[in-house]
Amino acid sequence: MIIDAHNHADWHKTDLDGFMKNMDDNDIDVTWILSWECPRHEYENYNGALASYNKKGPVPFEAVLAYKRAYPHRFVLGYCPDPRDPDAIQNLKAATYIHKVQVCGELKVRMMYDDFDAIRLFRAAGELGLPVIMHFDYEFPRSNISGWPNFWYGGGIDTLERVLKKCPETIFLGHAPGFWAHISNDDLYDKVAYPKGPVIEGGMIQKLLDKYDNLYCDMSAGSGLNALTRDPEHALRFLNQYQDRILYARDYFDSKHREFLESLDLSQQVKNKLYFENALKLVPLK
Repeated sequence: MIIDAHNHADWHKTDLDGFMKNMDDNDIDVTWILSWECPRHEYENYNGALASYNKKGPVPFEAVLAYKRAYPHRFVLGYCPDPRDPDAIQNLKAATYIHKVQVCGELKVRMMYDDFDAIRLFRAAGELGLPVIMHFDYEFPRSNISGWPNFWYGGGIDTLERVLKKCPETIFLGHAPGFWAHISNDDLYDKVAYPKGPVIEGGMIQKLLDKYDNLYCDMSAGSGLNALTRDPEHALRFLNQYQDRILYARDYFDSKHREFLESLDLSQQVKNKLYFENALKLVPLK
């Protein structure tokens, strides 16, 4: 069995039919299908990959709900409202009670995630039994973007630690460049989005995993893949050491993460945890 613990509806010009074909082609049994809601000025359009006419953001809840309704046994429903919306907590509760949301994600907004409103939302998610998927990006200048010169999200690794400490009853999954760059104990995390070269032991990800049992890792996207492939020997040690806290996920439509995992000398027991057992531990299938 394989569970993709991070993907989106109508993502990168892929509609529902294309999505289902891709799941079958890549041996994906179940996908965590996630929303992404934020104001239009807080996201770039990934070269036309998103339907920017969506009023509630790039991947509104209505889009993921349509996927779930079409194939109820192939999707786990995710939803994360913008914490700055005064109705955010009530909307999350309603979506959980009415539509059986099982994941709070993806959170990807231009705010510090230890903001009072965000903390209240995280605690509500914990009470509902929903793990929270958090996207982190540091502030990098990007010459191809008009208006704001960057798209930062969430704050930094210190923000994540404050959140973990303030919300011990809530499970969090770290994701994206601002998280995965911290696999290495160097100073590259706020200088380049995808650091290269051998990993220096003692990165903040390892320190936080050791200190907080409510932190898990979402290996999706280029950021997760880069963190592993930049140093395969370290990746093997890391995956074995934290085999109970890492989830296979894609955030796209290829199998590069799986190809890399299969290239390593991982036991089948470890691979089962990565591919589906850890996801089922957090979100049992209904």
